[in-house]
Amino acid sequence: MSSASLPSPASVSVQLAGGSLEVVAAGEWQLTGKMPSWDAAAIETAPVRLRMEGVGSWDSSLLVYFSDVEAWCRAKGVACDDSALPEKVRAFLKQLEAARASGPAGDHAENFLTSLGLASRDVVSGFGDILQFVGECILGFVSVARHPGKFRWRDCLDQMQQCGAMAVPIVSLISVLVGLTLAYQGAVELRQFGADIYVADLVGLSVVREMGPMMAAVILAGRTGAAFAATLGNMRANEEIDALQTLGISPIQFLVLPRIIALGLMMPLLALYADAVGALGGMMVASGILHIPPSAYWIEMQTSLEVHDIVTGLIKALAFGLLIGLSGCMCGLRADRSASGVGRAATSAVVTAILLIIVADAVAAVVFNLLKV
Repeated sequence: MSSASLPSPASVSVQLAGGSLEVVAAGEWQLTGKMPSWDAAAIETAPVRLRMEGVGSWDSSLLVYFSDVEAWCRAKGVACDDSALPEKVRAFLKQLEAARASGPAGDHAENFLTSLGLASRDVVSGFGDILQFVGECILGFVSVARHPGKFRWRDCLDQMQQCGAMAVPIVSLISVLVGLTLAYQGAVELRQFGADIYVADLVGLSVVREMGPMMAAVILAGRTGAAFAATLGNMRANEEIDALQTLGISPIQFLVLPRIIALGLMMPLLALYADAVGALGGMMVASGILHIPPSAYWIEMQTSLEVHDIVTGLIKALAFGLLIGLSGCMCGLRADRSASGVGRAATSAVVTAILLIIVADAVAAVVFNLLKV
C-alpha cells in the first residue's frame, strides 16, 4: 500500500485570521488513534471560529475536542462561532453540552451536616417503626390474654420445640465450657490464699446470676433469632405476608406472637439448664485439680446461693428471650424483598439481639444493685 493511500491522522490547526482564531480540524478522528489536545495556555484570547476541512471518518473524539474549545471560550468570556460546522455536528455538540451541564448521574455530594441530618432522620424513623412494632405486639399479647382460645397454640408448641429442645445440645456444650473456664481461672487465684473451696461460690454465683442466662441468650440470638428473621424475610420476599394481610389475617397474631411467646417461655428453662451444666463443669475442675469432693463442692455452693439469685437469673432470661424474639421478627418483617435482603435481615437480627442483651444486662445490674438484690 502506498503512503498516499494511508488515512491521515487527526490534526488541528490554529491561526489568527481577521481578528479571530480559526480552529480547523482535519484528518481521521477515531478514539483508538492519537488525538490532538486543546492547549489553552498557548492560545491567545480572541473570538474563536470552528471549522472542519478534510475530515474523513470521525466519532465522539471530535465532539469532545470541540466541546473543550467551547468550554474554554465560556470560561474566558470570548465568543465561539460554530456556524461553519455541519448541522449534525452542531446538534451533537448541543446534546453533549446539555449532558455536561446536568452532571454525572448519582453525583450527589453532601456536606457533613447534611449527612448527619439524613442519618438522624433515618434513626428517628427507625425508632418510630420499632415503637409501632412493639405496640402491635403488646396489643397482640392483650388479645391473647383475653381470648386464649383463638391463639394458635399448635404453632407455639412447634416453635418451643425448635428454640428449646433443639437448642439443648449446643447450650450444654457452651455452658459446661463456661463453667470449666470460670472454675479454672478462679482456682488459680484462690489457691494462693488457701481458699480452694470458695471456687464453688465463685462458679455458683457467676453462672446463676450472669453467665447462665447470658450465654443461653447469646446462643439463641445466633441460632433462633437469625432463624426467625430468615423465615419471615423469606415469606415477605415470596409475598406470603401480603397474602395474609389481603385475607384480613394479622401477621403479628399469626406469625410473630407464637415465636415470641415460645422463646419467652423456653429461655428461663434453658437458663436453669445452663446453670446446672455450668455448675457441673465447675465441679469437674474442683474435683480434678483442687481435689475437692463433689459433695463438699455442692454443699459450699448451696451455702452461697439464695432464692433471689436464681430468680434474678430467671428474670434476665425472660427479658432476653423477649428481646431476641422481638428483634428477630422485626428484622424479618422489615427485610427487603430479595435473597440478599433476607441475608441482611438475619445478620441484623443477630447483631441487634446481642446489643439489646448487653444493654438489658447492664440496666438489670444497675436496677438490682439499687434494689439490694
